[in-house]
Amino acid sequence: MSTTNVTAVLPPPPVASVLSILVRTALLGLAVAVLVWAWYASEMDPAQLVRDSRNMAELGRDFFKPDFTEWEFYLKGMLETLAIAIWGTLLAVVFGIPFALLCSTNIAPAWITFPVRRMMDALRAINELVFALIFIAAVGLGPFAGVLALFVHTTGIIAKLFSEAVEAIDHGPVEGIRGTGATKLQEIVYGVIPQVLPLWIGFTLYRFESNVRSATVLGLVGGGGIGMTFNETMRSFQYEQAGAILVIVVITVSALDILSQRIRAKFI
Repeated sequence: MSTTNVTAVLPPPPVASVLSILVRTALLGLAVAVLVWAWYASEMDPAQLVRDSRNMAELGRDFFKPDFTEWEFYLKGMLETLAIAIWGTLLAVVFGIPFALLCSTNIAPAWITFPVRRMMDALRAINELVFALIFIAAVGLGPFAGVLALFVHTTGIIAKLFSEAVEAIDHGPVEGIRGTGATKLQEIVYGVIPQVLPLWIGFTLYRFESNVRSATVLGLVGGGGIGMTFNETMRSFQYEQAGAILVIVVITVSALDILSQRIRAKFI
């Protein structure tokens, strides 16, 4: 029996054109230039970590000796932070659902979706800290300003996340309901909502976790909660107390993450 070796003829590898090489080189040069500019614009100075290592060591030593003497006061501030996050998230979901439907191209016409989307873009583009400063000027210092700041900013995020879920639905059930002579509202209630509800629950839980952290930061500018206490301890160089506050925040966020995972596992 004779064996015939057949050598496959492979096509030559594609040769990049001169123009594509120049474009890639230009893009690489532009990326390097942007990185160099950002380095100097942000005043990057790794050597400063070495020069200030003693100060950082002293600060770290104080933080790692948390003082829980006033733990009841810190716990009260943490509960206030949770209250801010709860109401900020709840209001955002209530108002975000209709805005999400108005942002969905498969629900609303283009002349509605375009301006509503741009409005939601504006709410997301402005950080909650900026909104907190605005509402503090309007309603004064305290947790209510924090609630309003989270509510407005989170509404823009919820509307975007919810609308993307709506646009990815299966249109079969909606068309079947439409064939029965149902109204537009009935199509949404019975054809759209059941499909997106698990995703909406997941997005809501995630945003609530994020808002707890954001509510902590809002206190630094006067938005209420434990952040105000943390700011006071840092400004008075009470680093042991500040370390205790951070421990409470970490424990709270971790507990919420565990609870959120269990809820998602049950309903999603």
